[in-house]
Amino acid sequence: MTAEQVLALARAAGVRVATAESCTGGLIAGALTEVPGSSDVVDRGYVSYSNRAKQEMLGVLPATLEAHGAVSEAVAAEMAAGALQRAGVALAVSVTGIAGPGGSEFKPEGRVCFGLAQVGKAVRTETVDFGAIGRAEVRAATVAHALALLGAALQQH
Repeated sequence: MTAEQVLALARAAGVRVATAESCTGGLIAGALTEVPGSSDVVDRGYVSYSNRAKQEMLGVLPATLEAHGAVSEAVAAEMAAGALQRAGVALAVSVTGIAGPGGSEFKPEGRVCFGLAQVGKAVRTETVDFGAIGRAEVRAATVAHALALLGAALQQH
């Protein structure tokens, strides 16, 4: 799904969105705001690259970070929920992952955890292993997947 399609669906539903990004560093918000007229849909994007930023900007709990690590569905859920609540929007997407190079046996390069928060619904999370395809490619794949998640949520709205 393209950014244009996501914006059109959000407009039709009367929904404003926010992003909470770690490994993409604002690329999802950038993809959405690249489209002229996106300001009627995009409220804000949080770039919370460090654990401290995740806690301060989005309300991620230190205990969650300690128990699960930054690259986890638990943290992605708290990031999405925090963005939804703090921005006062109807829909928020979050991403936290390892774009590379690097990673570990337990959290390999290319692993990205996604969160999707919507008003009145439980936060949904999922993990995608894009593989060691390169930093730029992981980040691009993450943006595409986040846009697809937003689009699917808006189609069900």
